[in-house]
Formats: sequence, structure tokens, C-alpha cells
Amino acid sequence: MLDLLVKNATLPDGRTNMSIAVLDGKIVEVSPGLDVPAAEVLEAQGLLVSPPFVDAHFHMDATLSYGLPRVNASGTLLEGIALWGELKPLLTQEALIARALAYCDWAVAKGLLAIRTHVDVCDPRLLAVEALLEVKRQVAPYLDLQLVAFPQDGVLRGPLGPDQHLNNLKRALDLGVDVVGGIPHFERSMADGALSVRLLCELAAERGLRVDMHCDESDDPLSRHVETLAFETQRLGLQGRVTGSHLTSMHSMDNYYVSKLLPLMAEAQLQVVANPLINITLQGRHDTYPKRRGMTRVPELLAAGINVAFGHDCVMDPWYSLGSGDMLEVAHMGLHVAQMTSQAAMRQCFDAVTVNPAQLMGLAGYGLEVGCFADFCWLQARDPVEALRLRATRLKVFRRGKLLAQSPAATSQLHLPGRPTQTSWMT
Repeated sequence: MLDLLVKNATLPDGRTNMSIAVLDGKIVEVSPGLDVPAAEVLEAQGLLVSPPFVDAHFHMDATLSYGLPRVNASGTLLEGIALWGELKPLLTQEALIARALAYCDWAVAKGLLAIRTHVDVCDPRLLAVEALLEVKRQVAPYLDLQLVAFPQDGVLRGPLGPDQHLNNLKRALDLGVDVVGGIPHFERSMADGALSVRLLCELAAERGLRVDMHCDESDDPLSRHVETLAFETQRLGLQGRVTGSHLTSMHSMDNYYVSKLLPLMAEAQLQVVANPLINITLQGRHDTYPKRRGMTRVPELLAAGINVAFGHDCVMDPWYSLGSGDMLEVAHMGLHVAQMTSQAAMRQCFDAVTVNPAQLMGLAGYGLEVGCFADFCWLQARDPVEALRLRATRLKVFRRGKLLAQSPAATSQLHLPGRPTQTSWMT
């Protein structure tokens, strides 16, 4: 007998009246109209059942720290970095762990079951690294947490010399951090930025690790470290294992240069994370009008065959005072900023918070196919577009076939003469 049978589900690819059979934490059959004995049966009522949401770019060491030690008065990227520098000496491992675990609770309730988080390694204590390694251990039964060793202040900008932060980063990897990070546009010069890309990619190749760099998070069209990242990826044989995050300078580059850049990125099998909520908030701050949107060229990257994911980046931290861990909110902003409002493009935005980041992170067993882990969300929507429009309620969230979270359906009681008694905003 099955452990769980989900009946009458609509899948993201448009198939309807589908059944999902679960045994021992895995999907053993996906077919229309299946009706066999199971310990638990979920009648999906024709609503959408999706693989869980995935966030490929986040900063969990800073999350829920909004207002500590003060508020970002300007709301800018640089003041946020400076504020984080003020906060770091005041951090405690206990507080970091408590805030991160609270955020993971939020994430699970929103059906977000995999997160790649960047963790600052410029503090020689590696306090945040040790804290998030402990969080990773605690949440492992219900959430996949992937850590990136991130030299927030620049890997070559250590006050004790260019090896200081690089040595910290190596120590973080030795402790068990998963991915090599970087921030080349924040080094002291363009040359140092290019050097940092080379050194960090060589380190990843030496250790057999993935790379995820904050790259060209700038309005400067001459910030072109992604070109170097694509070159080093090719040189070192890292194809498919390297991600450029943000790439906001691409929004400001001239079209001729981008026409050269996109094939280089595609050839290197570079992957990309855009962060719509934060990119639209932090970029274009020096503009009057017309004002740039700042987010990278998502439709053009996708058309070039490059895997693009959306990340949340920040929730209630020195850079961003909003957020709740809802990846549908991220995708909703992304489709507006990128003007991806065709039916096909909106479905691409749904993919950008599900299957695309899962591929980017190398998540094994992800999806709604036979043999995949029985991880999925039952949404109060009939298809991905309606899920985006409504930021649909996650009615139930499952991992390995076990219920993790549930929420009542979103409805409003109406008291209107001659009209229905309630509405759920669904057509």
C-alpha cells in the first residue's frame, strides 16, 4: 500500500487530473486518474501541485536583523554594506542561529525547501560561518541549505593584506561550506576584480566545488567581470558549475557588447541569478529621470539558452526592510520588471523559482517525476500564472511525503445583496 496518493492534481506543465503516488519518501508513479490504496489520500480538487520553491541567492547571516544597530537611512547598497560592517562586531552565534531558524520556519510555510545562502567570511572569527553550519545541520530534515563562502568586503581587500580574506575563505571551505563566492566589482580596481575571479575559480577547480559570485552588481556599464568569469570557467573546465549573481551592469551595457557577451556566457554554460526585489530597489539610485530598472537582461539570457533563476537576496536586513520568504512575490516582481507578461514568459518566471534554481544548485531528486523525492506544494491556484497573480496560498507543503506545513484557503466572506457569500479571487 502507498504512503500517500495525491489525486486530481494539475501539474505546472498543464497536465490535469494527475495522480502522484508516494512510497518511502519517493514518487513511484505519476499518471492520470490513478486510484489505488494508500495510507493517506489528498484530493487536490484540480488545483496546482508544484515542486517546492527554491531560492538560489540569499543572505541568511543578515536576515531578520533590520534596525540593528540602526536603520539604513538612504536605502542604498553601499550604506547597507557599511551598516553590515557596523553590525558584525556585535553579532553573537546564538542570535544568528535564532534569526536564521526563524527565517527557515517562514520559508517552509511558503513551500520554500531549498536555499543557497551567502555567508560573510571577512570576519576572522568566522562566527557567521559556524552559526550557519549549525543551522544547516538543524534544518537538514526539512530544508536543503547550501552555503557560499562570500568575502563581502572583497577577497583582496583585507586590512592585513590581500591574503587575509582569502585565507578566511579557505578556512570556511575547510569547515564544510559548499560553494566558492566572490565580489569582483567591490575590489579596489578592475584589475584586482579580474584577479579575484581567477584566484577564486582556481580554488574552486582545485577543490571540485561550485562557484557563485556577486558579479557586476552595479549601474556601471563598464563593470564587465562576468566576461572574465566566463573565460575562467572555460579555462578551468568548470562549465555548468559557475553562477554569476546579480549582473545588473548588463542592464546598462550597450547592445553590441551584450551581443558578444551572451554567446560567451552560453558557451561557458554559465548560470545566472537575478534578484528582482533587490535589484529594482538598489539599482538606479544615481539616476534622476529616465531612471534605470537595474535588473539584468532576463529574457535575452533565457533566449540565449542560459539558465536563469530568481533569488530573494534579502529579507528584513541592512539592505531591505521587507520580505517574507515568498518566492512567488519574487517571481511576481521579476515578470513586471522584465516585462515578461506573455503566458509563456510568465511560466518561465515560475520556473525561475522552481526548476531553474534547482538545476543551478545541483539538487538531486528534485521534480515531479518517478524516482524524485516526494517534495511538493499544493497551491490555491489552477496553474502557474494564477499562482503568480495571487501569490497563491500554500495549502499543504510536503517533504519526502510528510506534511510540513499547511494553511487555510484564502477567502473573504461577502455581505452584498444579490451576490455570492464569499470570494477567493480565482476566476
